[in-house]
Amino acid sequence: MLVRLLYASRAIDPASAEIEQILAQSRQGNPGLGITGILCYGGGIFLQAIEGGRNAVSELYGHIQRDPRHKDVILLHYEEISERRFSGWTMGQVNMSKINASILLKYAEKPELDPYNVSGKVSLALLEELMATASIMGRA
Repeated sequence: MLVRLLYASRAIDPASAEIEQILAQSRQGNPGLGITGILCYGGGIFLQAIEGGRNAVSELYGHIQRDPRHKDVILLHYEEISERRFSGWTMGQVNMSKINASILLKYAEKPELDPYNVSGKVSLALLEELMATASIMGRA
């Protein structure tokens, strides 16, 4: 059974080296687990959707909750799915510094990534739009 999980967290150390390390680990480990997804990072906040088998996604989310590089981990959305939306990415990356502010403003009060103040469905809609506007990097 396939599921999609969407969560937000805050980076303990917002250095770009940490973000690159998280992406590299995801891209290396996710294919073997059947995990696909997308990661947005901006203003010290992660917004990530992960898709795959229920057990694999649950285990990965548990690992993320215990990862010392994250704090304030919160589940935004979880659903059973019939097909993947982010199947082309082992872990796609959105460079939030290059996103048109009007896209962010469409989904929030201010033109910034803040999944803590919007619903999970709104955050998922933002990811969908970022994918549709080719704002995602790193298909591998």
